Amino acid sequence: MQLDHSGLEILDEDECRRLLARAEIGRIVFTHHALPAVQPVNFAVSGGDIVIRTSRTSRLAKAAADTIVAFEIDEFDTAAKTGWSVVAVGPARHVTDPADSAALEALPLRSWAPGEREYFVRIRPELITGRRIGGPVPAET
Repeated sequence: MQLDHSGLEILDEDECRRLLARAEIGRIVFTHHALPAVQPVNFAVSGGDIVIRTSRTSRLAKAAADTIVAFEIDEFDTAAKTGWSVVAVGPARHVTDPADSAALEALPLRSWAPGEREYFVRIRPELITGRRIGGPVPAET
C-alpha cells in the first residue's frame, strides 16, 4: 500500500475506475463565466468515459463543450472515519453522433432533476487519482 505525504492511501487507476463504475452521483467542476462551478450530477461509465445526461440549454451543456473538466466522486463514513475520493480530469464533449446517442440511451442513466434531459456529455478521463482513509472498500458481490 502506497501512502501520500498526508498518510492517505493512494488508489491505483484500476481501483479508481472500479469505484467510478459503481457510483451513481458525482460532481463535475467546470468554468462558468470565467469562474469555477461545481454541480452534482447523475452519471454512468461507458467505454471508460464518464457520461452525463443534461438538457441542451443547461449551463453545464453550454460550458462543458470541448473543455477540460474535473469530475469527483466520494464516499465517507463519518462514524468510522473512513472513506475515499476519486478525481478524474479530462476533456468534455457533446455527443452529436446519433448512433452514440442511441447507445447511451440504453445506459441505466436517469437524471434525478426534473425536466427533459435529452443531451449527453462525455468526459474522457486523462488523469485519474484517488485517495482512501481507513480500510479498503469491499468488492461488490
